[in-house]
Amino acid sequence: MTNQFHRTLNIMALFIAALAVLFGVFNQEFMELAATNYVINGIIIGTGLFGIGLCFIEMLRLLPEYRWLSGYVRGNRNMKLPPRILRQIASVLQRRPCRIYADTLSGLMDMVANRFDAARDSIRYITNTLIFLGLLGTFWGLITTLGSFGDLIYGLNIDDADVMLSMQSGLSAPLSGMAIAFTSSLLGLGASLIIGFLDHMVGIAHRAIYTELGDYMAAHTHTVNDGIRVLPNIDFNTQKITAAVENIERNTATN
Repeated sequence: MTNQFHRTLNIMALFIAALAVLFGVFNQEFMELAATNYVINGIIIGTGLFGIGLCFIEMLRLLPEYRWLSGYVRGNRNMKLPPRILRQIASVLQRRPCRIYADTLSGLMDMVANRFDAARDSIRYITNTLIFLGLLGTFWGLITTLGSFGDLIYGLNIDDADVMLSMQSGLSAPLSGMAIAFTSSLLGLGASLIIGFLDHMVGIAHRAIYTELGDYMAAHTHTVNDGIRVLPNIDFNTQKITAAVENIERNTATN
């Protein structure tokens, strides 16, 4: 679990570093792409940066959970309780450090899984928001394009000798609308893919902690069959004790 957690964090850092290198190499092209619509594209870029930061914050918030679980598995029972996801199960393990029953284990693991899933809700919302913003920019650009084409057609004078020049100069507005549509879609989908990959890495870190916890808990769990196997031994020992007491009573009566 230790290697998996750090490997995931390193992959995320390398991925962002590779994106930064690509941005440095294609900086001019990227700025020209974003300049087609400062409003929508600026919101998309800002939302994407916020989502990237949110993914790394979630990974950093997992560090106390990961450290507590690693220490507990190694036998350290005096560690400070984790702050959020594993806090309740940690308190249960500290009160009953030896074994717990299978039904209790199932409930605790379901609770941990739900908390892990809830921790990623904000990241998923950012991903969906980026897709929505890309589509919003697309429709914005298409509406601008259609309106510009309408103005161009209604403004043309067929009898004018320079009608072709007028058409060429009038095409700049529709083409600008198409540029808005395509660039917004490209930025929105690209940013959503980036956040989606980072969210996938966060999910891998969650599963690593969940699997390690589940394996440890499964090795320290009582089942119903354990109790059934113990019952014959209890009955046998009870019979021996009863027989010994009867022998003592007979000897006492004889004397």
